[in-house]
Amino acid sequence: MKRSVLLGLFVTVSLMASPSFAAEDLCAVNLKTIENAKAQTPPEMSDQVMDSVKKAQADQAKGTKEGTNDCIAETEQTIQQIKNANKGGK
Repeated sequence: MKRSVLLGLFVTVSLMASPSFAAEDLCAVNLKTIENAKAQTPPEMSDQVMDSVKKAQADQAKGTKEGTNDCIAETEQTIQQIKNANKGGK
């Protein structure tokens, strides 16, 4: 019983502490995901993806919460476009 309470407490504390770091990590993870997906990106989307990555990196470089949020939004949109293009639809 004590172990489950301690485990629950540990998980709760971990979840409460993680959001402050999760946003920056999500931006970096999304950029890495796009980098890994470049080989699967249709040639006609290549320039669009590169422009999106540059914008996201610029947003990330701002070092602000707003910049991080903009980076996440930009990269998630690009990832979704790549997925849709690979499915053959929009």
